[in-house]
Amino acid sequence: MKLIKSTLLSSLLVAATFNVSANTTINGAGATFPHPIYAKWAEQYQQATGIQINYQAIGSGGGIRQITAKTVDFGATDAPLTIDELNKEEMIQFPMVMGAIVPVVNIPGIEAGEMKLTGEVLADIYLGKIDNWNSEEIAALNSDLNLPSQPIYVVHRSDGSGTTFNFTEYLAQVNEDWKNQVGVGKDITWPRQATTIGGNGNAGVANFVSRTRGAIGYAEYAFAKQNDLTHTQMDSAEGKFLQPTMETFQSAAANGDWASAPGYHLLLNNQPGADSWPMTAATFILMHKDQKDAAKAQEIINFFNWSYENGADAAEELDYIPMPKAVTKMVNDTWSQELTTDGKAILN
Repeated sequence: MKLIKSTLLSSLLVAATFNVSANTTINGAGATFPHPIYAKWAEQYQQATGIQINYQAIGSGGGIRQITAKTVDFGATDAPLTIDELNKEEMIQFPMVMGAIVPVVNIPGIEAGEMKLTGEVLADIYLGKIDNWNSEEIAALNSDLNLPSQPIYVVHRSDGSGTTFNFTEYLAQVNEDWKNQVGVGKDITWPRQATTIGGNGNAGVANFVSRTRGAIGYAEYAFAKQNDLTHTQMDSAEGKFLQPTMETFQSAAANGDWASAPGYHLLLNNQPGADSWPMTAATFILMHKDQKDAAKAQEIINFFNWSYENGADAAEELDYIPMPKAVTKMVNDTWSQELTTDGKAILN
């Protein structure tokens, strides 16, 4: 049985603290997907500036609700809002970093990276059509493995999750039954199976997969890697089986056309290219356009801009993909043009 590393699990369940100032507290909440890199950037930023920010990894749905209600200074989501949704709430949205989602399994005798899955088979597992690890559909992809006669236990997020949004969006692209019967969302109605388990956050999914013989789940890759979860291979849009690596993530991310995405609403699943990891996603920050406290807004932007300019090495060490310089320049323009206090631009 694999156990989640206690230090990381604790940091996911408790607010991450990044420093801001002795008299100022910046509060953010949302996605668990980017939590490892946000925590690392926060630690480095505190060392460089002495400034502190509080971030609660509560899931994308919670982050959207809290920023909409103005109970936090910024929200974080892996499921980007549409331009209409942003305009309705008078918010801006910008991508901070990119990462990948991987299937994780607990199958006796199967090591990390050994099993091959296609998107279609993965969707059929979650639909309940494939319910044993030695089924003919899985065996046909893994003739070199000794697959056990073991029931499959399907694990999913029980909270509103941007990881779920991106996972289900990918499944809807590659499996018509999933698209027509289940669909896409942060919090969906999962197909009813006796062997379905819901876990709260990446940590909850990982714990259930680790404890449950025969389980399969999905998680952000940096989280899975840090906790020694057993990931699978996946097939690219062109049918090549891939390992989750920085090279396959970067291949998928390179195709992102951010300039043509209103409000930076861009999904990166199933990008073209034989070497493009199929479940790749950006994670986003949400802020209200009208900021009551210009100084606090400036502090928030200082942290994000510092992370763009100084955080690439840390991101890659944790298997995230830094945003390209062309995109960060676009985001800087967005900050300058759209963040205001009393009708006046905050940034000059």
